Amino acid sequence: MDWDDELDAQGLLCPLPVLKARKRLMSMAPGAVLRVVATDRASVIDMPHFCTQEGHTYLGCDEMGDTLAHIIRRGEARPA
Repeated sequence: MDWDDELDAQGLLCPLPVLKARKRLMSMAPGAVLRVVATDRASVIDMPHFCTQEGHTYLGCDEMGDTLAHIIRRGEARPA
């Protein structure tokens, strides 16, 4: 799958991968795809939960050894 932007969150522990993903997604257009590369095993639980709460679409996770690559499609902008 292609993505529009990538965030390197390797070496960061919960909640930092999610917080950095939130910040990056806020700067992206609705419908854009973000790939988050992380090593924190808790991100397998945290990322889908975050997406559900924030209205983004969690497209899945590829496991590459100790590294996880989460794919997230940015949801529609929420009203202020």
